[in-house]
Amino acid sequence: MTADDAYRLRYGSGTASAPPAAWNDVLAQQLSHRSVRAYRSDPVPDATLAALIAAAQSAPTSGNLQLWSVVAVRDEERRTRLAKLAGEQDFIAQAPLFLVWLADLARARQITTELGSATAEAADFVEAAVLAFVDVALAAQNAALAAESLGLGTVFVGAIRNRPLDVADELGLPPNVFPVFGLTVGRPDGFEDTAVKPRLPQEAVLHHEQYALAPQAAYVETYEEVLNAFYADAGLPAGWIERVATRFGTVAGLKGREHLREALRTRGFELR
Repeated sequence: MTADDAYRLRYGSGTASAPPAAWNDVLAQQLSHRSVRAYRSDPVPDATLAALIAAAQSAPTSGNLQLWSVVAVRDEERRTRLAKLAGEQDFIAQAPLFLVWLADLARARQITTELGSATAEAADFVEAAVLAFVDVALAAQNAALAAESLGLGTVFVGAIRNRPLDVADELGLPPNVFPVFGLTVGRPDGFEDTAVKPRLPQEAVLHHEQYALAPQAAYVETYEEVLNAFYADAGLPAGWIERVATRFGTVAGLKGREHLREALRTRGFELR
């Protein structure tokens, strides 16, 4: 795929963003990302899983603290139970591998209290949770890109936060470990039918020197037109603006995640 083609797919045919003069396979892979929700039954080999974790561990981590872990779920019955907990999303059960990414303060607490002769009181502050959530997001994105570079499909699943305490029980998580999101991995079934979804124009997300909110309305309206055309071609309902408003307009849009603070504290994240 050429740079022009990649930018046209990522932003729509009317994009004003100019592709870079230098182009490579990494950029092409990143811009061609699409969510895959249909999988073949082919298993993901152990060596491939090990490569994905190596890629994840190569992501930046604050202070080299490495405040994350991941549970690889291959068992079909467990994937089915997790699919139910994540809003009845059947593709989780269909994918041969489901990775559940975890914010993990348990290991750091154990090191601090058992080996470092300290109380680990700093782990009770919001900063510790933020570090863990950032670490796990960076690691998981590396793994997803690695998977896609090997011809596998992926999709992130934030809906495991709908019922995080049940997910924690299913995975046998100890205190101070929290399920942040899942990632399905597998050989795509019908990948050619999965399109690259356009994103907001760069002008809406890229600010120079200082943040500017007022100009974004025009870019959002332009994006609405581009995305509605994409949805029409895909036979999907239109309305990105309405989707955003539905998600944030009422508590009901959170689908149970309004209880996350309580769930985090139940899992040992004090958030002081």
